[in-house]
Amino acid sequence: MKRNIVIATVAAAAVVCGGTAVAFADDDGSRDDRTAVRSAKVTAVQAIGTALKAQPGTAVSADLDDDGRGWEVDVLGAGTTSYTVQVDAGTGKVLGKETDRDDDRDDADDRRALKGASVDARKAAEAASAKGAVTSVSLDDDDRAAAAWDMDTVNGDWRVDLKTGQVTADDDGQDGRDEDDRDDRAEAAGHADDTADDDGNNADADDND
Repeated sequence: MKRNIVIATVAAAAVVCGGTAVAFADDDGSRDDRTAVRSAKVTAVQAIGTALKAQPGTAVSADLDDDGRGWEVDVLGAGTTSYTVQVDAGTGKVLGKETDRDDDRDDADDRRALKGASVDARKAAEAASAKGAVTSVSLDDDDRAAAAWDMDTVNGDWRVDLKTGQVTADDDGQDGRDEDDRDDRAEAAGHADDTADDDGNNADADDND
C-alpha cells in the first residue's frame, strides 16, 4: 500500500524554535507543495540526512508542509519502533521528535519492501532532484507495480527503483496533476462565464431603465 502521509499539527499549532513558529499543516499533495518548496532553504536530501543524524534508522518518507517551513521525516527504528522527526526548512535544525510503535500494516509493509534495497530515501531524493525540487518522498509498495520510491517534484511525479536508482515518470501521479490543472481551467472559465452573464444582465437592466 502506498504510504499516505498526513502531517499532524505539532504542539497544538506550531513548534517554536529560535523565535520562529513552524506550523505543520495537512499536506494533500496539491499545487501548494510546489509553491511551498520555493521558500524552503533546506532540501529533501538535506532534511533526510539531518533527521537520520538525530534518529538513526531507515527513512521511509519526507514531506514539506504547505508553508515551506518544516519537513517531517518518518524513520523506522529497531524492532517495531518508528519515529517522526521535524526539521526546520529554513535553518535545518531539528525541531522535535515523536516516537511511535508499528501498530499498523504500513510500517510492516515498508520494512518488508526495503529488504534487499540498495537505494535509500536520501539517494532516491537526490536522484529525483535532477527532475526538479523534491517536495515529498514516500515508499510506494502497493500492488500496481514493483515497490519503488514515489517522488513528488515541482515538475511532476517520479518513481525511483529501489535497487537501480533509475528514475521514471509516474504516469498516475502526472494524470492527477493534469486533472487538477484541467479543474483549475474549468473553474476559471466558469467564473468568466458568470462575470459575462452578470455584465449582460446589468446592461439589460440599464436599457430597461
